[in-house]
Amino acid sequence: MTLTEAEKQLHQETIKALRGAEKRRYMARVARTLGRGGPSLLERELGWSRQTIRKATYELESGFTCVDDYASRGRKRAEAHLPDLLDDIQTIAEQHSQTDPTFHSTRLYLRLSAASVREQLLTAYGYPDATLPSAEVIRQRLNALGYRLRAVKKVAR
Repeated sequence: MTLTEAEKQLHQETIKALRGAEKRRYMARVARTLGRGGPSLLERELGWSRQTIRKATYELESGFTCVDDYASRGRKRAEAHLPDLLDDIQTIAEQHSQTDPTFHSTRLYLRLSAASVREQLLTAYGYPDATLPSAEVIRQRLNALGYRLRAVKKVAR
């Protein structure tokens, strides 16, 4: 048994419009109407997960809805809580950065430590200590912005 292109498109559009338990219930109803081998067919033809269809079938048969615990999927990044954080870190870093003294690369070297960048964010920009991430997180963000935390080498003239 195969699905026609019109059926595939209808099912995919319906799935995109639904969320959570309603989406699973729709998947279980479609699998149930296809009969034996329906979940395998839906997995092969539409890319639906058989485990999700199994969970939805259980929900339909028992009448209980499984609770989706989306909140426990991990902590959001510091930038989600503090939207101006990266801009402020970059502003501080631009004041104290230097290009590679040998001009062999385009790297920017920072004459500050991550802890001192954090300290400047606390004092100059007024971030509360409790909400500001640790110096390690700030070091990671500096690296992502293209800054390398190394001692600046002085070039002889």
